[in-house]
Amino acid sequence: MSTESTAASLEVRGTAAPLLAALDLRPCEPEHYDLAWSATTQYCPWPKAYGGDMVAQAAAAAMLSTETDRRLHSMHSYFMRPVDIGTEVRYEVELLRDGRGYSTRQVRAFQNGKPVYTALASFQVPEEGEELSPAEPAGIPAPETLPSSAEYLAALEPGTPEAGTLTEASKEYWSTGRSFDMRHVPGPVYVRVEGERKPHQALWVRAFESLDAYEGALDGERLHTAALAYVCDYTIIEPTLRALGHAWADPGLTTASLDHAMWFHRPARVDEWLLYVQEAAGAQSGRGLGLGRFFDTDGRLVATVAQEAMVRPGR
Repeated sequence: MSTESTAASLEVRGTAAPLLAALDLRPCEPEHYDLAWSATTQYCPWPKAYGGDMVAQAAAAAMLSTETDRRLHSMHSYFMRPVDIGTEVRYEVELLRDGRGYSTRQVRAFQNGKPVYTALASFQVPEEGEELSPAEPAGIPAPETLPSSAEYLAALEPGTPEAGTLTEASKEYWSTGRSFDMRHVPGPVYVRVEGERKPHQALWVRAFESLDAYEGALDGERLHTAALAYVCDYTIIEPTLRALGHAWADPGLTTASLDHAMWFHRPARVDEWLLYVQEAAGAQSGRGLGLGRFFDTDGRLVATVAQEAMVRPGR
């Protein structure tokens, strides 16, 4: 990454700017399907772009291709190739079907002339219906009683044995560079597994600032839907790491998102606290499956996530 790009990334610490920049979709000419938008992946201190960029950008492109009378209710994705950071990705949308109650879209992302990501998205015109949802776990501490990522990492010094492979760049990114305040229960897995090695955890997430000032193509509800798709990928693999005894800063640890599914049950604001309850459903053959549920502060189920990722410990 250039010095200019790194400097620009430092100006947005502790704000929602990376999220809003990721969701800045620009109409362009399609080469394969019906409609197309381009978007730019955001800074992260790793070799390749964050997978949530693609999920959120594809969700935004799919939503922009439908009428506003219908909501995104499910999305199923595959990550096919690593994506370069800070460069343009073209999202092409195929209009598969528009019915009275439902619409279906296919989204394919291209970079450097190759497909890098693909998704199917389904939309529904909201209707009245019976409701059933699981209860949120009891006994989760309130977010105000938990340390933020920045507070947890403040005492860790890159280059010391207890910090693993933590660098100044990764410390800043985890602390304030991801657009969201994240507070873990029982504790994070940045440099060590805090708490027991059990295949489940929870965390509170909230955008660092209100999204009301956003001025872009997405309306308010759709903006928050895309933002929820954006944030879900940051931590969904962590219950697998926790259960296996791995931390993000372990030397040689390699991870990558493989596929992703998400169901949106009801609208919610991401600039208000959401409880993200997660568990590892299993790990084998260098892959781990994570399951997650988002609840609002009223205990209502907002969204459900399932994602499989490559997990290769250092050798």
